[in-house]
Amino acid sequence: MKPDIREIILENNALIPELFGSQDLNLKLIEKKFNVRITTRENELKIKGDPKNIEIVDSLFSQLEKLHEAHLPLENGDVKFAIRLIAEDNKADLKSIFSERIAVSPKKGYITPRGPAQHEFIQAIRKDDIVLSIGPAGTGKTYLAVAMAVEGLLQKKFKKIVLVRPAVEAGEKLGYLPGDIAEKINPYLMPLYDALNDMMETNHVRHLMDDGAIEIAPLAYMRGRTLSDSFIILDEAQNATREQMKMFLTRLGFRSKMVVTGDITQIDLPKHSDSGLIHVKNLLNKVQGISFIYYSIKDVVRHELVKKIITAYNQADSDQE
Repeated sequence: MKPDIREIILENNALIPELFGSQDLNLKLIEKKFNVRITTRENELKIKGDPKNIEIVDSLFSQLEKLHEAHLPLENGDVKFAIRLIAEDNKADLKSIFSERIAVSPKKGYITPRGPAQHEFIQAIRKDDIVLSIGPAGTGKTYLAVAMAVEGLLQKKFKKIVLVRPAVEAGEKLGYLPGDIAEKINPYLMPLYDALNDMMETNHVRHLMDDGAIEIAPLAYMRGRTLSDSFIILDEAQNATREQMKMFLTRLGFRSKMVVTGDITQIDLPKHSDSGLIHVKNLLNKVQGISFIYYSIKDVVRHELVKKIITAYNQADSDQE
């Protein structure tokens, strides 16, 4: 079958360097992802390949131009992400995804979702008071949850951010933590510190923590508290027991939001312990005001090799069953 050829004219010349990428790397990525051949002359492109693939590439360029027209500037890596997104779902609406922005700080500016699942996650947090997000590592669950918390704090929607993690490896028991807490717990809370420091100046984070506006604590320390006017995040929730999950969810006070994130394939609890996250997804999935967002391997936003590594491990686990 003879390949088709289609000519495209880009209306905005100023957008060409961003679209093409340094040394035309973005064009080369498009060629690889969609099995087409692209030649350029100034703002004119010729796309050669299968008609269906040409249609997808044409739509990709059209959507990227519309983003610019809508005053949604493409930042570092955005074009590559858009290419990857369309390659996985050629019906994806880039404008609806990129127009959802989380305002975190002058340091970071805005954070935008990296796919439909992240977009759905952000919208669920804006709508409901409790959101549970379940999926593999590298899908941005924790990072986005922290970003939404920071936005809410800076916009004075909440008086406090409470970031919580189980500390199974440190020997955490419900209501009991042996030894020096800072020494044993801090290593397990580092991903939360990293997310905060990526969004705000380190001194600002430290100042907010000193003032009590940001609290990072092990899950066992939540017992007996009522958290009002707060944005509360439970990370690595697959390592919370049923009892701990019930205890945590019932800490929700007035004018607060609660986000729970976890990966049910990475449970570190003792063999006979039931994960509270697995239990709660079956128990509360029909409760109004509580949303469940599920991520899959295709939603991984780290290095492309991470997706391949997760796939390989999942396949190995399936072969052993």
